[in-house]
Amino acid sequence: MASCGKKLINDPNDVVTEFIEGLVESYPGMQYLDGFPEVKVVLRADVAGAKNDKVAIISGGGSGHEPAHAGFVGEGMLTAAVCGDVFASPQVDSILAGIRAVTGPMGCLLIVKNYTGDRLNFGLAAEQAKSEGYKVESVIVGDDCALPPPRGIAGRRGLAGTILVHKVAGAAAAAGLPLEDVAEEARHASELVGTMGVALSVCTLPGQVTPDRLGSGKMELGLGIHGEPGAAVADIQPVAVVVSHVLKQILSQETNYVPITRGSRVVLMVNGLGATPAMELMIAAGKAVPQLQLEHGLAVERVYTGSFMTSLDMAGFSITIMKADQAILQRLDAATTAPYWPVGVDGNRPPAKIPVPLPQSPSARSDVSLCRPVQLSKQGILLEVAIEAAATAVVNLKDPLNEWDSKVGDGDCGSTMYRGATAILEDMKKYYPLNDAAETVNEMGSSISRVMGGTSGIMYTILCKAAYASLKANGQSDVTSNHWAEALEASTTAVSKYGGAIAGFRTLLDALIPASQALQQRLKAGDDPVTAFVLSSEAALTGAESTKLMQAQAGRSSYVSPEIVASVPDPGAMAAAAWYRAAALAVRNTLDSSLPAGSSAP
Repeated sequence: MASCGKKLINDPNDVVTEFIEGLVESYPGMQYLDGFPEVKVVLRADVAGAKNDKVAIISGGGSGHEPAHAGFVGEGMLTAAVCGDVFASPQVDSILAGIRAVTGPMGCLLIVKNYTGDRLNFGLAAEQAKSEGYKVESVIVGDDCALPPPRGIAGRRGLAGTILVHKVAGAAAAAGLPLEDVAEEARHASELVGTMGVALSVCTLPGQVTPDRLGSGKMELGLGIHGEPGAAVADIQPVAVVVSHVLKQILSQETNYVPITRGSRVVLMVNGLGATPAMELMIAAGKAVPQLQLEHGLAVERVYTGSFMTSLDMAGFSITIMKADQAILQRLDAATTAPYWPVGVDGNRPPAKIPVPLPQSPSARSDVSLCRPVQLSKQGILLEVAIEAAATAVVNLKDPLNEWDSKVGDGDCGSTMYRGATAILEDMKKYYPLNDAAETVNEMGSSISRVMGGTSGIMYTILCKAAYASLKANGQSDVTSNHWAEALEASTTAVSKYGGAIAGFRTLLDALIPASQALQQRLKAGDDPVTAFVLSSEAALTGAESTKLMQAQAGRSSYVSPEIVASVPDPGAMAAAAWYRAAALAVRNTLDSSLPAGSSAP
């Protein structure tokens, strides 16, 4: 089944030249030769051929692997990069133009990935340059470890390990070494490196359709960077399993592709193939390091994670392992201005994790163990009933909240609220000092902050902490209805202050502000506290439902078209109205059925 790939491009025939134009506009330290479309060469702006007093490092190949190779042009790395068309080796004339542009008396080193077209075109260009009087050396990089040792002349494919060879050679050249020594260091580095890739999809060439030969639920092991088939197709596995397989393949003693044994020092590179999020690459790196250390007995000296040599929009990653002695590490750590070489990766590695700092405030009460009272007071009973009803209402509303939020947000409001509600229900059984209203509200905030992420989590934590501060400021053990009204007002004020929203912005405040105002009005009018509570919950529900008529001015809904927003109420407001209403009705029902006649809510 083939499908046409989507691309943000103009003419598919112009993607390489337009890429180069955008690259040099982005990085003033680069230039390109004015020879489009035949000559596509990116070079350092500070290097002129005849005046170059260092060995020039030149690499390149087919385009589609960006940032390789042009993204690694800079002092301390490549002097020039020669770009072919997408997945096509650059022409001899283009390579020769690059050699002439940057090569001085010290000569140049060509670093070539092991593909037949690259070898032939770079080789012919090298011979032509020599006939013109240039000193030229070449190093072929073949770091692929996915396939069995080849029987013919093709050899191992050149993959992301080539980038590490670029860095070693570039640093050696920057140090002023002669061509023979630079070439020897690059050749030595190429013999120490092994790479294997894993792909979840093939790539889409500009202007062409994409055959999905992998199918749903499949991955390909050892896929080439041009989309060529790999060693095997398998079911998708957890990344820890995939990483384990790849590392074993690279380090296999049977193939002996890399001279790495237990006790060796190594460098790890996790390379995205074009469509793999940074999160997934970091997960792979996080699994690879301990496996290398514990299972293979290796000392991991450096970790480079990112997209270095891609395959257009291919989903997947490759892992590269390089044996690293002190000389190699010195070259890798040397300074470079190449824009896509990762900064901040050197030998100064502090512990990966440190303890979470404890609050220094005496009010943190870290030495006090909170627990549920053995005997609940009347206030404790009502508080437990209200909390349980409110949290249960949120739990039951999980799916509708997610459905509404999928239309106006990121679709997780119900799930986020559910986590907070279930944590409250669980913690209340053990930890909440229900006879102390202020401390109970404070602990609810702690439960929420522990499990609820995103904006909802922080807003509800602020609500609870502001209410706690208000209740605590009263300094009375018995909390009255007026105290609760003041605490609710303090909570909504705090959320508005820190979040920036006010009534009418289509947020949870559109439920809680009307509730707060109604509660204070009914209490001042002399209504029974329970009646005032129930009536204020009706105001909360009315306010939440009215958000359908509001234009979103806060949160992710503000980015959604008004037509879509108008189709559903604000999920956050509906959640707030639901728990507030449930708490009010639960208090009323409890007082009606359980407490002595004539008693009133606190």
